[in-house]
Amino acid sequence: MPVAEYIGDEISAAGYRLCGVDVHIADKHNALSLVKQACARASLVLLGSNTALYINSKELDALMMSIQPPVMIVPDAGKLQSVPDITSLIHKQLGMLE
Repeated sequence: MPVAEYIGDEISAAGYRLCGVDVHIADKHNALSLVKQACARASLVLLGSNTALYINSKELDALMMSIQPPVMIVPDAGKLQSVPDITSLIHKQLGMLE
């Protein structure tokens, strides 16, 4: 069982591969299926921010809220897409005042 798997663009994948992470190159047709397969295998799933755009928001929200394994959106090395700010979501879930 791999500790972590990265799903995203080719350039970022090269860096993660050098760190020993299993990587998968995604496109708009296979992104969701790759993430679901990685969730079944890995302890941590890293999803490139541009690849996250290929997954509809409802599915992405469900993946991000999963605890086992955690799914994290990470910045891409190439064309930078902003990473979602989850601070307010966490505050709401914990019942904290903003």
